[in-house]
Amino acid sequence: MDQGTRWKGPKRGGRSRAVLAAVAAAAVLGAAGCDAVGGDEAAPSGTGAKKAAPAPSLTPVWDTSPASVAAVGDSITTGFDACAVLTDCPEVSWATGGSEKVDSLAVRLLGPAGAAERSWNYAVTGARMADLPGQMARAVGRKPELVAVMAGANDACRATTSAMTPVADFRADFEEAIRTLRKALPKAQVYVASVPDLKRLWAQGRTSEMGKQVWKLGICPSMLGDPDALDAAANERRATVQDRVEEYNKALEEVCAEDERCRYDGGAVYEYRFGTAQLSRWDWFHPSIDGQARLAEIAHRTVTATKP
Repeated sequence: MDQGTRWKGPKRGGRSRAVLAAVAAAAVLGAAGCDAVGGDEAAPSGTGAKKAAPAPSLTPVWDTSPASVAAVGDSITTGFDACAVLTDCPEVSWATGGSEKVDSLAVRLLGPAGAAERSWNYAVTGARMADLPGQMARAVGRKPELVAVMAGANDACRATTSAMTPVADFRADFEEAIRTLRKALPKAQVYVASVPDLKRLWAQGRTSEMGKQVWKLGICPSMLGDPDALDAAANERRATVQDRVEEYNKALEEVCAEDERCRYDGGAVYEYRFGTAQLSRWDWFHPSIDGQARLAEIAHRTVTATKP
């Protein structure tokens, strides 16, 4: 170019703006460089590359190996009629029993010696959900790391369907029990078993003449009363009880879901296809020793699962 002829570029203000825009663009590209690597392209490496910040270490909320267990609930958890007629047998309880034939939840988690020292059973035969807050209040005195809950069958097993516990009351009592636990032990875990399928109990037990005679003594009359009747009224009565049990289980699931340290069994106890071998040979209603072992399996599987 002829030095005597000066090239006339853009005005000063326009040139300054162009330079600033170029600098700004370079700065943006430089700052975004680490995140702008494509999915198939390697990230920058070498001594000049920034090391990725380590992910924060989070302690899982649910501990699959709690160090102590307390149980609350009704006659199923006391082992009623599993060893002898009309008698509690906590030794074979699915939750805390020490029997090798059952291999209870506590034994599976703590070992035989640990279960003997660090598990406690506060269940009471005949208890309903309204009794659970009181049982929970006693259980928290032991400071258990896990509380196993199985209650609700007696709320449905009443003299008549109209006497069954209303679902709203059932839910409120369960919520109170959880509040009682949380007030004393905010970090304790809760395993909640679903209410068993009472209609299946009727279907299995009615095959035994002796069982039907025992039922006449007053065992779960809302479902088991007049067991051979198949008329419309009897079928409607049993369906009403069945519906109530399902509503109870929905309440258990929903309340448990609101607590990050509570696990519901997903309906596993309710859905278990038990047969006569899992029923007491004295009343054809409560779990036999084999039935208790099956309940222990379900509980252990739920408690030790990586995810609920």
